[in-house]
Amino acid sequence: MLQDLNEISDGKMYGIKDMVRMECKNCEGCHACCERMGDSIVLDPLDVRNLSIVTGKTFQELLENHIVLGAKEGLILPHLKMEEEGGCCTFLDSAGRCSIHTHRPGLCRLFPLGRIYQEDSIRYFLQENACPQRRKTKVKVGKWIDTPEQKRNELFLLEWKAFRKKAEKILEEAQEDVRKDISLMILQQFYRMPYEENLDFYAQFEERRRKVYACIGTG
Repeated sequence: MLQDLNEISDGKMYGIKDMVRMECKNCEGCHACCERMGDSIVLDPLDVRNLSIVTGKTFQELLENHIVLGAKEGLILPHLKMEEEGGCCTFLDSAGRCSIHTHRPGLCRLFPLGRIYQEDSIRYFLQENACPQRRKTKVKVGKWIDTPEQKRNELFLLEWKAFRKKAEKILEEAQEDVRKDISLMILQQFYRMPYEENLDFYAQFEERRRKVYACIGTG
C-alpha cells in the first residue's frame, strides 16, 4: 500500500490542519478533473442527499441524467455519470464550470487529494501530477475540502466505510438470492428513500444504519 502511494504521491500523509500545495486559483477555466472519470466518482449517501437538494430532483430523477448504478464489491452503488460524447461530467455547464459546486460530492471536493482510512481517523495524500494546473499555492486541507461539520463528516465517512466492509463480507458468504435482497435493501435505505432536508442528516443516517444492521444480523 505504501509502495503504491509513493508511486503516485509525494510520500506524505496530511491531516485537516496541514498545508498542501494544491490551490489552483479557482481552476482558471480548466475542468480536466471533470472529464473521463468513468465510474470512479462513487457517491455516498450524503453526496446523493446533497445532489437532491441542489437540483430539486429525487434519486430516481437523478438516475435519468446524472448518476448511474454499478456494482462495487457486491454492493449496488451510484456514481456520477459522464457524457457519452466528450466524457465530461453531466453537471458541467456550457462554460465548463461545475453547476453544483456548493453541493459537489466528497470525492470531487478532495481532488487532487486521496483518502487513507485509519482506525479512528482519516489521513490524506496528494496525487502528484493528477491536476495539470501549474503555479499552485499552499492551502489548508480542511479549507480545500470545504465540508460543513468536518469532524462529524469524518466520523460519517469512517462509519460508512466500516459498514461497506461488513456488508461486503456478508454478501461474499450469502446465497445469490439473498445477496440480491441485501443489496437492494441497502440501496433503498441509504439512497432511494429521501432524507428530510430540515432534519440532521447524520442522525438520519445513523438511524438507517442501525436498521440495516438489525436486518442483516451484524452490528
